[in-house]
Amino acid sequence: MSEQCCETPSGSSGNVMILACSGGSNVGQLSNQAAVELTKEGFGKMFCLAGIGAHLSGFVQSAKDVPAMIAIDGCSIGCAKATLEHAGVPLKAYLVITDLGIEKNKNFDLDSETIEKVKAAVKEACKGLPVEGGSSVACCS
Repeated sequence: MSEQCCETPSGSSGNVMILACSGGSNVGQLSNQAAVELTKEGFGKMFCLAGIGAHLSGFVQSAKDVPAMIAIDGCSIGCAKATLEHAGVPLKAYLVITDLGIEKNKNFDLDSETIEKVKAAVKEACKGLPVEGGSSVACCS
């Protein structure tokens, strides 16, 4: 059986937990939109970062237990990362959108080319994460 790009060998990449900043800037909204689209495409599943921030036990435990997870922050302030650290949830994969050369601003007109760039970076950042069954996320680049 041939491997498909950005999937586990068994094709089960959909168990990557995606935790996205949804901040009040273009990069926060890019983080959110990329998470939504990756979930719709079956790459992973968006999860509620606010529930973890509120220390709701089920949300925190789920984030601690998942084998593969990525936190996406819009900028270097790192709200998603800080939320996870405050709740005692270890980072497994991490991406900061401004590190991709995307400038933070208040323009909420997101273009598809930039969203695709963020999605590709998320997939790259997830390379090698363990997933159920002992395999790992693999991406073609």
